[in-house]
Amino acid sequence: MPRRHIRVTGAPEAPLRAALTALRAELGVVESFPPDVLEEAERVAKAPTLPSHDATDIPFFTIDPPASTDLDQALHLSRQGTGYRVRYAIADVAAFVVPSGALDHEAHRRVTTLYFPDERIPLHPEPLSEGAASLLPDQVRPAVLWTIDLDAEGRTLAVDVRRALVRSRAKLHYAAVQKEIDAGTAEEPIALLKEVGEARERLEVERGGISLHVPEQEIVERAHDHTYELAYRAPHPADGWNAQISLLTGMAAADLMLSAGTGILRTLPAAPDGAVGRLRRTAHALHIDWPHHVSYAQLVRSLDPHRPHHAAFLQECTTLLRGAGYTVFRAGALPAITTHSAVAAPYAHCTAPLRRLADRYAAEICLAAAAGQPVPDWVEAALDALPARMTEGARRAGTVERECVDIVEAALLKDRVGEVFDGWVVEVAERQPTVGVVQLESPAVIGRLDGTEALPLGERIRVRLTQADPAAARVSFAPA
Repeated sequence: MPRRHIRVTGAPEAPLRAALTALRAELGVVESFPPDVLEEAERVAKAPTLPSHDATDIPFFTIDPPASTDLDQALHLSRQGTGYRVRYAIADVAAFVVPSGALDHEAHRRVTTLYFPDERIPLHPEPLSEGAASLLPDQVRPAVLWTIDLDAEGRTLAVDVRRALVRSRAKLHYAAVQKEIDAGTAEEPIALLKEVGEARERLEVERGGISLHVPEQEIVERAHDHTYELAYRAPHPADGWNAQISLLTGMAAADLMLSAGTGILRTLPAAPDGAVGRLRRTAHALHIDWPHHVSYAQLVRSLDPHRPHHAAFLQECTTLLRGAGYTVFRAGALPAITTHSAVAAPYAHCTAPLRRLADRYAAEICLAAAAGQPVPDWVEAALDALPARMTEGARRAGTVERECVDIVEAALLKDRVGEVFDGWVVEVAERQPTVGVVQLESPAVIGRLDGTEALPLGERIRVRLTQADPAAARVSFAPA
């Protein structure tokens, strides 16, 4: 089944909360931090290591979901000659976390922040992740400040990275940013997000990169009765423009590390021919025209996530992203694979250190490379173990995501067993053509479909809900 994301608007109902609590227990997810970790977090939150460079005069802003408080990135865009200057401030976790301390050991155990629909299990304690290290508005914060100059076409001309004090002026969210840009009322630093984002998207097309704009499943509270329903949310263009700034920074980080001869890259081998061939068959079944002279990247960019069969195909496209990993290199001995095939360039994770362990190390390597200094010993000592840690952390996060979606769907449909829904057959098992996946039009559910004869891949179908069991995290349908 394709990978899915889900967000909650409002507070989940009690049966859903109970099922999610049981899932955390089953997976051994520890919600609380040990006392020594909390004590260290409280102490360092009051006395971080502060940089000497002051960039608080730059009016940074953040763009995140409205309820987010763990803010990793703040940006500011301006014109620079005929091109642009991108300033991207990243939370400086190393200003707070002492190598080999209690916080550091706990972060290596957790690896990533885990997102459940009812709560977030953070990588770092809240006094840091939602407090002293978060780039909250009107607060002076230590940051890793990237300054990237671009030409008129959006190509990188110069890169600088250093520690700096920054102060965000505003906490914005995607819908509001999109509305201001569309209305022509956005101030220049925000309005330039479209200009720079679209320029970077054109360069992505040129190099053969791919950005998947996959709709999210969202739990929405009904205003009239305060119950909940599932809906699809297609991303705004501003989501993609903002992502391009992060990609730009990750590519700059990879180039710095490759030049220095030491680093940790996010790599993805090219998809095997068989996987692309399977997608071509799925596209045909979903009545998506994919001429042989059109590349996979070109096709993806032509799709509209608001259209059900396009959204279904975009979900299937995520299967080509399987196999991404972390690759360490040092002493100038470059690995066999240095690129991320979806980015179509070398790339590194470095923009989410509050939520992802590896980003703290990538930042330190880049800071050292930019200053012409050796990589800190504590970074060198941790590098070899990082890929395995990150792989295990990503596996755990993926399990949480899949199980949470299944539980949410089952909890919201548990009283509707026997009802009939309209949907699309978006997947059929190659060796079991009577077993597949159906994506409902409404509510926004993707579930197992069991038939008695071969299922019509890509066709509209009426299905009956046969099972919705939150305890088993399972939703099943049969042709009506």
